[in-house]
Amino acid sequence: MGSALIQLVHEQADGIEARTGLRLEIGRVAVRNASKDRGVDLPRDRFTNDATSVVNDPDVDIVIEVIGGIEPARQLILDALKAGKPVVTANKELLANVGGEIFATAEASGVDVLFEAAVGGGIPLVRPLRESLLGEPIDLVMGIVNGTTNYILTRMTESGASYADALAEAQELGYAEADPTADVEGYDAGAKIAILASIAFGARVVAGDVYHEGISAITADDISFAGRNGFVVKLVAIAEKLSQDGPLELAVRVHPVMLPLTHPLASVRGSFNAVFVQGSAVGELMFYGRGAGGNPTASAVLGDLIDAGLNLRKGSSASVGALGEVRVRPIDELESEYYLHLNVFDRPGVLSAVAGVFGAHGVSISAMNQGLPHDEGADLVFITHKALERDVQDTLRDLRELDAVHEVGSVIRVLVDETGGS
Repeated sequence: MGSALIQLVHEQADGIEARTGLRLEIGRVAVRNASKDRGVDLPRDRFTNDATSVVNDPDVDIVIEVIGGIEPARQLILDALKAGKPVVTANKELLANVGGEIFATAEASGVDVLFEAAVGGGIPLVRPLRESLLGEPIDLVMGIVNGTTNYILTRMTESGASYADALAEAQELGYAEADPTADVEGYDAGAKIAILASIAFGARVVAGDVYHEGISAITADDISFAGRNGFVVKLVAIAEKLSQDGPLELAVRVHPVMLPLTHPLASVRGSFNAVFVQGSAVGELMFYGRGAGGNPTASAVLGDLIDAGLNLRKGSSASVGALGEVRVRPIDELESEYYLHLNVFDRPGVLSAVAGVFGAHGVSISAMNQGLPHDEGADLVFITHKALERDVQDTLRDLRELDAVHEVGSVIRVLVDETGGS
């Protein structure tokens, strides 16, 4: 992404200057190997492997951080801010874990810390939430914010591919890393929704507050069932306001969802991202575009760089504002409807025994489908009425111990309210 940004600055410098009077130049670049050819039109003496020297260089007005991770990025950013230098970062891991410290330091120093590229790649998300919707009481932020998982689920939906085959294809195309854990288990999306929740609700939400569940257990049968019943399976990140009065309470989580095909997010395909926002006055909004990739991310960084430069020239800054305390409700206390796939032994009394476990925990069954018997037994698929997560987990625990049950398969939450409630 760094090379893409340098190229973009070179290409757009004249146009930016003509429109803003701001001349952007790449002063110095810190890299691990300063002698490596980066394929960009920049003198070799601009490269260094000493990042601290870049931050401390008096000729460097704005610091851009795209190295990722928490350290040394955290200290470099803090040093820059304390020196009165605005910072542009794409570091979602850093902001999702120690963003409060970063924002407070920027506020105290009176300079910008801008991070549009940290969530959604080239999609403008942070600026609308922080500025355009500042006076809007936000009720819900919900999105597909990981292109790797969306590509995998799209391939499973449209071609009938297995999870393993779709993942292998994503890796071959460069959409997935060799170790895809951060993406497919929801950690990446969890960091992003923590940042969005913090900005949308003015609350201190960190990655550790976010419940996350990945897509590695999703099967072709789950995808097929969803399609036959008017749903599509997506990995969705959700931050929603639960309290109307009194102290702020949020639910912030990432997990697979069966979305109605009529929901705006259901049509988001491939590696694209989209975020659906619901406000009390503005109603429903959706932001859509490429959520990753060198050029889209570089475009978002460049936009922040221009803003930082203009604000620096004016002696102003864009404040995130004070992040208040919030209770993030544990997943056990949330309610949803659920899809459950069981493999049971094909013998008399099985259905009655299974239904008895549901009833014992107060989980009401809305619909049931039974597949044809096969060598491993028979498949039962249940859709529940809205139930408490804790009760569903207790049900699953007892089902696993039931002699009639061979295996508890996928468990997926079902979104039935198109306005965003689950």
